Amino acid sequence: MNDEQVISELHGRWVFGWDRREGDTPFDFERVFGEFYDFGSPDVRLYDDFDPAHRVATTAAGYGAIWEPAFREMVSAEHAIDDGPHVVAGGDLAASTLRFVARIAAPAGVTDIRTTSSLVWHRTPDGWRIIREHNSTRVLAPGEFSRALRPGTPAPAG
Repeated sequence: MNDEQVISELHGRWVFGWDRREGDTPFDFERVFGEFYDFGSPDVRLYDDFDPAHRVATTAAGYGAIWEPAFREMVSAEHAIDDGPHVVAGGDLAASTLRFVARIAAPAGVTDIRTTSSLVWHRTPDGWRIIREHNSTRVLAPGEFSRALRPGTPAPAG
């Protein structure tokens, strides 16, 4: 595989690493994402606007600390890629973008979202690792999640 194919495959697997099923073992960010993030680089900047506090993590462990509490409380999370990944790669850096939809079931209820995910990867002796992340999310209206899973499904009337 060439670098673009490797990054495409990694970004796709990264999305599904966020999936949770009822009864899963407690979410451990480093266990799930250790092969994706650079846990030692000083160049890490990770941001997701779905974080209510809008924090920018400067370490992979710090990013995990943002998400572990929410994912441990979650009942389930189901993701589907609906565009991409789109990858550019050259030398020791690569960037990938994709869009996904997700249904997040928490004790307080269900939220459906669509997120555009952009990742910057750098080549390390252990393979490609994420050093930059920016995710932009919007909450979906009722029915949009199901239509995203089945393109061509018409929007509800009204």
